[in-house]
This record gives sequence, C-alpha cells and structure tokens, in this order.
Amino acid sequence: MNSQIHRARTARTAPSPHSGRGLSRRRLLQGSAALAAGAVGTGTLAACGGTSAPAGATEVDYWLWDANQLPAYSAAIDLFMENNPDIFVRVTQLGWEDYWTKLTASFVAEAGPDAFADHLARYPEFLELGVISPLDGLGPLDDIPAEHFQEGLQELWTGQDGKRYGLPKDYDTIAVMYDRNMLEEEGLAPEDVENLDWNPQDGGSFEKLLARLSVDAAGVRGDEEGFDPKNVARYGLAAGAGTDYTGQTSWSPFALSTGWTFTNAETWGTHFNYDDERFAATMDWYYGLVDKGFFPPFGTFGDSSPEQVQLQSGSAALATAGSWMITTFNNMEGMDLGIAPLPAGPVGHPVSMFNGLGDSISAQSQKKEEAARLIAFLASDEAQQLIGERAPFFPATDVGTQAAVDAYAADGLDVTPFTDRVEAGETGLYPLVENSASIMTIMQSAFDQCWMRQVDGADFAAYNERVNALFE
Repeated sequence: MNSQIHRARTARTAPSPHSGRGLSRRRLLQGSAALAAGAVGTGTLAACGGTSAPAGATEVDYWLWDANQLPAYSAAIDLFMENNPDIFVRVTQLGWEDYWTKLTASFVAEAGPDAFADHLARYPEFLELGVISPLDGLGPLDDIPAEHFQEGLQELWTGQDGKRYGLPKDYDTIAVMYDRNMLEEEGLAPEDVENLDWNPQDGGSFEKLLARLSVDAAGVRGDEEGFDPKNVARYGLAAGAGTDYTGQTSWSPFALSTGWTFTNAETWGTHFNYDDERFAATMDWYYGLVDKGFFPPFGTFGDSSPEQVQLQSGSAALATAGSWMITTFNNMEGMDLGIAPLPAGPVGHPVSMFNGLGDSISAQSQKKEEAARLIAFLASDEAQQLIGERAPFFPATDVGTQAAVDAYAADGLDVTPFTDRVEAGETGLYPLVENSASIMTIMQSAFDQCWMRQVDGADFAAYNERVNALFE
C-alpha cells in the first residue's frame, strides 16, 4: 500500500522517492507492463503492451496510486487478460495527490474508472456521495467469503448497511526499522532491539534503548551524565515531517498498547476517546521524548528527510515504520536493514494498527460485472501468489502474505515482525469513521502543539469534545 504514502497513509500520504541499490530478485520478477510504467513515470498504462481493446473485448478502466504496487498488479492483470480475452484492462497509475484530485473530478464528470484502489480514509465520503457501488450481487464477488482474507480486513470495507464496498487488496502493520551497521558500531546486537517493553511512566526498556542510542554533538550518550538534549547529533527515534489524528506510524502503537481505542466501536464509531487518561499519558510520554533529546523537535526534519533518510544519514537510530516502506528502507544505499517487533505495552504485548486498501467499483460504471470479474481474480489464490512474489507489501490473503514473506526471505530479509502482529491478533483497526476530513482539521492543531511542547496530553480533551460534536 504505498507509497508513495506515508500511509501517515493518513491516509497513506506520499512517501519520498526510493534510493536504488541495484536489481534485487523481486525487481527481476516485475511484469512487462510494470516495466513500461517505470520508464514513463505516472500516467496511463495499458497492460499487455496494447493501447486499445482488441475487437470484441470490453474495456475496463482500473486506477491505482501506488507506483510500488504497479509491477505486481500489472503482472496479475496481464494474467487475468490471458484468462479472460473478452476483457481488456487499461491501468492508470497516478501519484498520491493527483490520484484523489483526478478521481474526485472524474466522479463529478461521471467519467470515473470502473474499478479503483480505495483507502479507508476516503471511502466513507465516497459512500456518502453515492459514487461507489455495493459489491454484493456482483457475480463472482458473492463467492468470496470474508474468511478468505486476513481477519478483520473485510469488516473494514463493510458499510453501516452491512454491504461490502471494497474487496481487500492488502494490509499493513508497523514494526521497528534500524540499520544493522549502526547497531554493530554501537556494540549492540539485533537481540538488543527485540523483546523490549514500554510504559507511559518511564518508557520501559524501549526508552532505555533510545537513550543509549541518542548522542549529542559532543559525543555524549543519552544515558550518560552531561548529555545535552538541546544539541543532538543522533536521535534515538526518527520522526516524520508530521503526524495526524491516526498516528499510524508514530504514536498509535504506544497508545493502542495501553488498551486505549480510538472510538467506541471497532468500525464506524461515533465517539472518540482522545480524552482518555491512557491516551493523555501516552502523548505526554511520546512527545516528552523531545525534552529528553531522544526524539526530534517539531520541524527538525521535513519531507526531504523522511525516516529512512534519517537512519541512512545517522541522524536517527530507530524508526517505527509501516510495512509498505520495507522496500524503501531496504534500498537505502549503505544500510543493512534490520526489522524488530514493536515494544510490548502495558497490555502485555505489542499492538500495531491494522490497515488495508480495497478495490472498489464506481457506481457510474456501465461495466460492473466485468470489473467484478477483475477484482475477484485479483483476490484469487492464483493472483495472490503471483502478486505476493513480486510485492513490496503484504497481500490480503494467507497465500499472498506467505508468498511475500518467502520472497523477502529469499532476499535475506526477515519481515515476520510485521506479520507476527496479525497472526497473534495483536492489532487495532484503523479508525473507520465518518467526518474524517473534519476530524483531521480539528485534531491537527492539537498534535502539532503537543509536539511543539505547547500543550500536554490533558489538553486533548477539549479537542475531543469538538470531534464528538460532529456526530451529534
């Protein structure tokens, strides 16, 4: 799911460009259509090398934003067209910002795609506007049970009316990324980054490691006498350019591991809990790391210096990052990527946010049945295996996930700290709610000010009242 997203995937917001390191096994497995897209950049791509539908074939438009996903899906769509010569799929890939702008404009002009990659932060609005179609009753989609996907994914794409509006494509979780070279230089081993614990009172063994890895300009470590938190050369924990009301890759793993939940329901909640004492304590600890010199002050790093660049440059030691960023981190020149589990919280284990993209079908489409055949195929074991072998992300099914895990392992990378959270049920669902744009507007100031050390955790209660008023 990308990413160029920092899924914040706040909705997956766009991440920065990858730094290449030569061809890997996964890159060699890319589909022919995807290779063509890489040469021309974003825009429209007709799979199978064609530019128009063969005589007698129905043309289906499929849109997605993630350039990282394009190779895998191009290969799968090529196979779909081989198996379904009566359908020709035209694939359009656009950058994150352009994608949503042009998708919305296409709906207004009644010229949208037949099927498209959808995001949980957007689909409630599309649902309210009536521009996406229920998937129920669309041929082969009725034959795909929720159990076909990782637990909880189909529920995220089920509306309050009980109908499905998206078929799960993939999922993402959070883990800790680091450079093995850095760790070795510090006299530490991968085991020192594993089996850590955290609490909002003293930060547990996780904060002790952050202190150990933080270094000021004079070379004094964060756990040594004389450390200067105002003049830091390397922070223990990396920071993105900003955060949002979901804190997917930043504060959410810590807040969720206290037992806190975003809302009063797993999906479609109508009451937010930013006034909960556990949330307030988490905010005070997380952003309090700024005062200790273990976390960058607000504005230290911008969009041009995302977390992977901070690790590469030695400006930060650890990063909590999403699984959609594995390949990006792994391709950073001079880094030997290590991945560790999130620290266990007060609930006794780690907790990662669990998010997933879905394939939706436009309500305006005159080719819903053909679009349904396409997205049903993309969810099949055959396609999921093929996608997983090529994917810099985790497909939505067990078959696809295992194929991705095996492909990463063949490249020498253990990604199980991401998948273990799902297998163990140690996840919290992305907050699927109405009014997400308004919630973002209200809460952004609170998070920014807390990061700037101008408000504390208890001050979020006033913002929470404004958010909950949206549902009255």
